[in-house]
Amino acid sequence: MTATLPTRPARPRPGLVETLNTRRHRPALVAFAVLVLAHWAEHIAQAVQVYLLGWPVPEALGVLGLWLPWVVTSEWLHYSYAIGMLVCFVVLRHGFVGRAASWWRAALWIQFWHHLEHLLLLLQAVTGTYLLGFDKPTSIVQLVIPRVELHLFYNTIVFVPMVVAMVRHRRPLPAERDRIACGCAVSAPRPPAE
Repeated sequence: MTATLPTRPARPRPGLVETLNTRRHRPALVAFAVLVLAHWAEHIAQAVQVYLLGWPVPEALGVLGLWLPWVVTSEWLHYSYAIGMLVCFVVLRHGFVGRAASWWRAALWIQFWHHLEHLLLLLQAVTGTYLLGFDKPTSIVQLVIPRVELHLFYNTIVFVPMVVAMVRHRRPLPAERDRIACGCAVSAPRPPAE
């Protein structure tokens, strides 16, 4: 008769959110940053078209808009990007601790507002009922700042705390280093040899 050893229950596989905030946090952040930079490039191209090339705003659609103008002028595209960014901020927030987490939350909340502005624009485009009787979809802050400048402003105020969060996450304080569950942090510098 052979004795059977008790088996240890298998540890459940980590879910997607846990994986993206632990062993896949760095590649997820890199992919997110590439997406955000591509979006930035489109807005900068649009600003160049308006301010350096003198194109009328309705014709300044960035690089993508030169080939697919119907896509770039769609409020669905802009809302999809805004909600996608918000989802990325929410999902990837669990990997941040300390100072980096504070900066990431700041970017998340600014993006939440930006998402609400795009939701308002989308609802106006879908219903054909425009804010305050305007002849096109208009956001709340757009009542004060024109749309081209407003998107540069929103992208800046979301991007800056996002980058600060990523830098602080890569270079945590010693007290924060032990709480990080991913491999994003660069190695701590070694003390000089005596």
